[in-house]
Amino acid sequence: MARPRTAARTVEHPNLSEVSLQQVLDALVDPVRRTVVFQLARADADMSCGSFEAPVSLSTLTHHFNVLREAGVIRQYYKGTAKLNTLRTEEMEERFPGLLSAVVDAATAEETASRT
Repeated sequence: MARPRTAARTVEHPNLSEVSLQQVLDALVDPVRRTVVFQLARADADMSCGSFEAPVSLSTLTHHFNVLREAGVIRQYYKGTAKLNTLRTEEMEERFPGLLSAVVDAATAEETASRT
């Protein structure tokens, strides 16, 4: 018997015009979420949820992804059974010029300082 066809899974994302600066800053204040942003910024491809290095469980990491998505910082989408993540870099730059790049630059400086 053939399996019934199901609709593609989709993820809701806010329009960045409806996202406040406070919401973005609240999302970025958490070090785990900044780590997610930093890893996405350094990646040469979109990353699946299970590929992040984070000091929390996958279920807790899911919460952090939701906060970042609801603040408009990341976009999530399904490819097969994997949920992939990408930064909304261009959209964030239009809405909050320089903010995301400043966060990534600061994370890079912190990582460099911690190695020395």
